[in-house]
Amino acid sequence: MTFWSSFWDIIWWFFWAFVFISYLFALFAVIGDLFRDRKLNGWWKALWIIFLIFVPFLTTLVYLVARGNGMAERSAGQAKSAQAAADDYIKSVAGASPSDEIAKAKALLDSGTITADEYAQIKARALAG
Repeated sequence: MTFWSSFWDIIWWFFWAFVFISYLFALFAVIGDLFRDRKLNGWWKALWIIFLIFVPFLTTLVYLVARGNGMAERSAGQAKSAQAAADDYIKSVAGASPSDEIAKAKALLDSGTITADEYAQIKARALAG
């Protein structure tokens, strides 16, 4: 066997490995979308799964063509809700903004709970941090 013959065999092997891995990604995306879809009832989901088991390549292609738009919408919706949850968590962990801290300190000053010097310290700390 010559060098070029084995080189192209390696390239061919990498191509088919890429195709297979891409197919697995598409297959798992379809399965994940089936379970994420709330409009599709259980019998239709079971039918899709049965076809995915017995005719996997063709069923994956048909699913992507027939339900691709809904799949994209569900994926975008899930990403948006995950982003909103992450933003809410960050806001809850980060605490109040400097203007909120100053407003709270001003309310404490107005009620007489803290002195003007303490208010000035809180304000300086909030603006510095």
